[in-house]
Amino acid sequence: MAETFLAAFRRRGTYDTSFALARPWLYGIATTLIARHRRQEERLLRALSRTGVDPLPEALDDVVTHRVAAQDRERELAGALASLPRGHRDVLLLVAWEDLSYEEVARALDISVGTVRSRLHRARKKARNVLGDEEL
Repeated sequence: MAETFLAAFRRRGTYDTSFALARPWLYGIATTLIARHRRQEERLLRALSRTGVDPLPEALDDVVTHRVAAQDRERELAGALASLPRGHRDVLLLVAWEDLSYEEVARALDISVGTVRSRLHRARKKARNVLGDEEL
């Protein structure tokens, strides 16, 4: 439904306003989108039957489960990050989100690699304490 309204919004200039109701126009957009999704699914299933390899890296239900679990902890994580000193937070985010090496973080922040290591250790320790999580 969201895709239908997004497509309708994008094409709003082409709508013929002489029609009182937009419902048939919206149903036409929805039908086109459903057909497109069906064709994509058919292509995916044909590829799977030919190769035996699932082109999706992770099952959709697993992806959804991980996202929901992450959203549940989002506020806690934000609080944990906010409680860190700026330098520690910068190091943690550059390593975790930007996937920079210790050397790259050191260069980016103009600090030594040893400082990166100690800040990262302290940031992880404090975040673990706040979140109660041993996997950080």
